[in-house]
Amino acid sequence: MKKRSQIKDNYKWDLSIFCKNDDDFYQKCDKIEKKLPSFEKYKGKLKDKEAIWKYLQESEQFDKDYNDIVCYAYRRRDEDLSDEKANNMVERLNNLMTKTSESLSFVSIELYALPNKLLDDIISDKKFEDYDKMFKDIKKEKKHRLPDEVEKFISGMNFLDGYDENMGKFADVDLKFDDILDSKGKKHKLDASLYGGYINSADRELRKNAFIETHEKFGDYIDFLASNYASQVKMDCFFARKRKYDSALDCAVENEGVSKEVYQSLISSVHKNLPLLFDYFEKKRKLLGLKDFYNYDSGAPLSNKASKKYTYEQAMDLLRQALSPLGEEYVKLLRRAQDERWIDVFPNEHKRSGAYSTSVYRKKPLVLTNFAGEYEDVSTLAHELGHAMHSYFSDKTQKEPKAYYKIFLAEIASTTNELLLAMYMIENAKKKEEKRKYANIVLNNAKATIYRQAMFAEFEEKTHDAQEKEMPLTKQFLSKTYYELNKIYFGKKVKLVKQVQYEWARIPHFFSSFYVYKYAVGMLCACNFVQRILSKEKGALEDYIGFLSSGDKDTPLNILKEAHCDVEDAKTFEKGFEFLKEIYKYI
Repeated sequence: MKKRSQIKDNYKWDLSIFCKNDDDFYQKCDKIEKKLPSFEKYKGKLKDKEAIWKYLQESEQFDKDYNDIVCYAYRRRDEDLSDEKANNMVERLNNLMTKTSESLSFVSIELYALPNKLLDDIISDKKFEDYDKMFKDIKKEKKHRLPDEVEKFISGMNFLDGYDENMGKFADVDLKFDDILDSKGKKHKLDASLYGGYINSADRELRKNAFIETHEKFGDYIDFLASNYASQVKMDCFFARKRKYDSALDCAVENEGVSKEVYQSLISSVHKNLPLLFDYFEKKRKLLGLKDFYNYDSGAPLSNKASKKYTYEQAMDLLRQALSPLGEEYVKLLRRAQDERWIDVFPNEHKRSGAYSTSVYRKKPLVLTNFAGEYEDVSTLAHELGHAMHSYFSDKTQKEPKAYYKIFLAEIASTTNELLLAMYMIENAKKKEEKRKYANIVLNNAKATIYRQAMFAEFEEKTHDAQEKEMPLTKQFLSKTYYELNKIYFGKKVKLVKQVQYEWARIPHFFSSFYVYKYAVGMLCACNFVQRILSKEKGALEDYIGFLSSGDKDTPLNILKEAHCDVEDAKTFEKGFEFLKEIYKYI
């Protein structure tokens, strides 16, 4: 693999807009640290509108400088995780972040202590219109705040993340797997990073052995894993109760400005449309020529033919064609992303794995990928550029206090891009088997993003509900609950290997409670937007660009409603499944 220095500059992101160089980073850190004491003058004074206004104005520039150094340091580190200079910058930043948090801890305490009458006055004041959403959120969340001293005490309890860290270190560092065999008897090393490739392999024996070996190993440590996850659930329920939420689920959805009814409607709609998933599995079984179909077969490809390879330039050209239904401005931004070096394209030695997008207000978004030329890499590029464009349009349209969209909305733009790319490939494929290939990709993604995430969400709901009813979260309860959900979601014709009962123990998202259902909502919303845009429905493109431009100007539900994608209406989810049924016709 190439070293970072061997990658041409035009394939690296340009960080100079955040800090000119490493020396500039340290100079900005020193400037920010020297600025911190100046905020002391507001301590105990954030009780009237004028003082609050002055604080908000002074903090605005501080936040811009602060966000620049955060972006620069973490991006430099991700270029080469072994780079001592970059790691030293992150260490300097982390120390500064701790000092900043301590110095400004009084701000949230004083703002949450404001009486509702003053909050209403601020919200209705035209002068504060850029901040009205922030103060609306403060007013809404006040009833769930604990006494100031308790909040301050809890803010220092970073060890509460320990259950998540236990899981991560165990799964990524301590847990070792035996080698596995493919159908020809060849040995393959197995670890967490290789598992995804094996489970989606055309070699059935390799799929089976990867699945069984992985989950058997987790099963060997199920006592520890059950205790660790149960502790996370207990913590979720404890804080939800102390903050006067009806349940941990209520706490999670209310903090996103959503409602439990949306979650329940999603689960109901997914159950109603399970026959589509079962038909997909049965069709896949027949196409693969299998007598029976196991859960480890669900990700199998439908063709063994070598996929076309793409250069980065070809990938970007393809994306500009596939995403052209999003309008001329969108296509021009894709060109800018390439020309202005928004994207760090290729893998290099010690570069962070995977892909992501990040942004700083009204500066170019950044995308990290490890592009290897496969269609999957092109789709990943489309996905991350979807995030980047969401940030770009939100920043362009909204003032900073309202620019950062909620996580509930985050996966819609990225999945919309993936779907538009797949639909373009289907439309332009000349052979039936090629159309089937891309339709299979979409439906396999739907299986993973809608159905699987809904199943995960139900598991979380059942475990938290059991804890709230003071039922013991034993390893037997957790494994049996998960196994029974798999029986529902795979149907009667798919055979389950017994080791699937331990799969819950390797899902890291369970330590961010009730996060997973948002993926399912995101893809179903994306299906709605894509269907409307490709059918050239009047106002559809305007609605979508309006959605991208909304940031956090309102609640996620109202933002989607304004874009005619009302997730409080069960018909929206049904329309998403109708779109997937049309794609199924190509299988």
